Formats: sequence, C-alpha cells, structure tokens
Amino acid sequence: MKIIELLNREVEIEISGKTKAIRGKLVDWGQDIVVMHNGHRFLYVPLRHLQQMRASESRLDYSDTPEQPFEQFYESVSYRKILMSAKGMFAEINITGNQSVHGYITSIMNDFFVFYSPVHHSIVIPLHQLKYLIPYDSQVTPYTLAPEQFPLKPSPVTLARTFDQQLRKLIGKFVILDLGENPNKIGILKQIDGQIVELASADGKSVFLHFDHIKTVHLP
Repeated sequence: MKIIELLNREVEIEISGKTKAIRGKLVDWGQDIVVMHNGHRFLYVPLRHLQQMRASESRLDYSDTPEQPFEQFYESVSYRKILMSAKGMFAEINITGNQSVHGYITSIMNDFFVFYSPVHHSIVIPLHQLKYLIPYDSQVTPYTLAPEQFPLKPSPVTLARTFDQQLRKLIGKFVILDLGENPNKIGILKQIDGQIVELASADGKSVFLHFDHIKTVHLP
C-alpha cells in the first residue's frame, strides 16, 4: 500500500511525545507535513514527528469535511507555507506531549517562530519542535477575549535570524524554558558553550542543558 491509497480515508497516527494516537481523515500531505481532519478541525503535523500512520478500523463519517483554511494560499502543501498562512490566525499548537498553547504566530525566522499567547506572552519556538498546529475558526478568539483585552504585543527582545543567535541575546536574562514545566528550567541564562546551555536555577546552582532539546523560550 502506498500513502496515496490512504488519502481521504480515516487513519491513526502516532507522533513524538504523544502517548495516544490521533485519529482523523487524511486530506493532504507534502514533503514535510501531513494534513488531517478530525471531524471538527484540521491538524497540520510536521512529518519529522510522525512515528506511525495506519488505516483506522473504525468508520466515522467525514462526508461534510470543509475546505482547508489555507488552501487558497498554496499549490503544494509544506510546513513553512502553512506557518506563513497561519500567521496572525488564532491557533492551537503542541510542543510538549501534555500541554498545548493557544494564541497567534507573530513572526517566522530562519529556524524558529514566535508565538504570542495570553498566558505566556511571546514564546520563541524552534521550527523542529512543533508537533502539530490546529487553526481555529476565524470567528473564535482566545478564551472569548475581546480584541482590546488581548492586544498583540511585540516581542520584548529584538529578533535574530536563527534560534542560536536569539538564545545568545538572552544571556544574563531571566528566562523560562519549555513552558516552565520543570522548575530546573527556570532561571538566569548564564552562558552558551557550543551546544551546552547553562542556567542558574532558583537555588543558584547551575543546570546544563543540550541546545537541541530546548523546546521553547520565553521571558516572564
């Protein structure tokens, strides 16, 4: 069986960091992304996080699948084109396995993008860390906030072209890594030595992290 035989059929996919398979109709794919519809919303999943995909044994009704929200913007789907099309659109993104973030993509650089959330404000996210993106209907706003309650704010730091350069701009600042799920990933960014990042945690002790495993960065 080739992947084209799964087009417009219900499939189950397993992606990195998620313990539960995602089920939906496979509606499109490109060289670095697959597109699914779960009966309610479209999911855009970068292929680098796709661990398995298989035909589903259940038979849900997807006869009323709507048009893709970004279809008018491209001829062939790709990860970067989807990000560009989603810029400024309210969306849900998943970076870590157990926590989604809701807000807007505000900037897209060489190897990272900036996502503005009512909860975390400006979050810097390496492109390779995004697990999936789910755009909301154009009439939906975050937490039903009125526009004046949720104004888009510029990033508190000047944006660099690469994630490495961006992280170096934050040396000496108090930062939150990986959405603060681990208290040892909150503190002063002391230095970056090659691929090793040094962080001073709450007790003043140094914590060392590998650059490639930093999923998100934001300032409190």
